[in-house]
Amino acid sequence: MIIQLDLQSDVPIYTQLVNQIIEGIASGRLQLGEPLPSVRSLASDIGVNLHTVNKAYTILKQEGYIQVHRQKGVVVDPVAMPPITPEFREKQRRELRPIVAEAICRGMEKEELLRIVEEIHQEISRKE
Repeated sequence: MIIQLDLQSDVPIYTQLVNQIIEGIASGRLQLGEPLPSVRSLASDIGVNLHTVNKAYTILKQEGYIQVHRQKGVVVDPVAMPPITPEFREKQRRELRPIVAEAICRGMEKEELLRIVEEIHQEISRKE
């Protein structure tokens, strides 16, 4: 999987890493049980501080997307992805709310916003 960072973005690099790894899992480019590079290796490969990668991996581990084994290293959780919980639903609502508000402020119709969400869902779930 290729990681593409936008160093000029307002989005922190660790958040970009988390988002891209989750998208890799969702798209099937990262399979359950697949190993990921070590913190040190990934940091070196993409040219960021190892604490940045460590923070991303810590978040992914806390959210149930990866496991860290002493012998196997970092792997996409081989058992299953985290379930949909009320907390997950609330997090999604909280994160989508400003996006929807901005779309409304700019005059975007609900149908167009829903179409964009459907397109993104199709792009990611295509399992390239």
